[in-house]
Amino acid sequence: MAILKFRASFEEDDAIYRDIVIKHKQTFADLHFAILKAYEFDNRHQATFYRSNDNWQRGREISFEKYDKAYVVPPLLMAETIIATEIFDTNQKFIFEYDFSKHWTFLIELINVSKEINPKLTYPACTRVEGIGPQQYGTKSLLGDKFADIEEKYDLHEAKEGFIEEGDETDNEDAEDSFGGEGEGETEDSF
Repeated sequence: MAILKFRASFEEDDAIYRDIVIKHKQTFADLHFAILKAYEFDNRHQATFYRSNDNWQRGREISFEKYDKAYVVPPLLMAETIIATEIFDTNQKFIFEYDFSKHWTFLIELINVSKEINPKLTYPACTRVEGIGPQQYGTKSLLGDKFADIEEKYDLHEAKEGFIEEGDETDNEDAEDSFGGEGEGETEDSF
């Protein structure tokens, strides 16, 4: 039995990713739930996979269910589609889109195929977490009320005394003179 390792990268920052191992006979629905669990998202929204290529173009759709939208070709359904049937390349790529109103997009790439089954794992499983994942419902769930306290305490929106706003050129000429610019009284003997 083959074990497939997929890297699910957040589209907006490829330094944020989750590695997920799954058996080749499992379905795209299993992969869907594993990605949501790895990124701590709920399962309340629409979702779809697209078969992709090296240029991350969207191909055949593998959808959680058939939605009320126009399809070029009827989609495959995640619960009925075995992952192995859609692997055509050693580094096969998929695009996973979740919540069609917010368009959470993840780039899914096959990074390893192994025959070794780890008896300690229940497949599918997340084996590696890199970076802080996006918060599905904003920063409130990440820091709660503490974020507002930090923002007030340090007044993150205004420049404080001693700091200037970017592009503010006042008193810049005086600063250059005091830091070794071409000021008065400089001689070669000064250094």
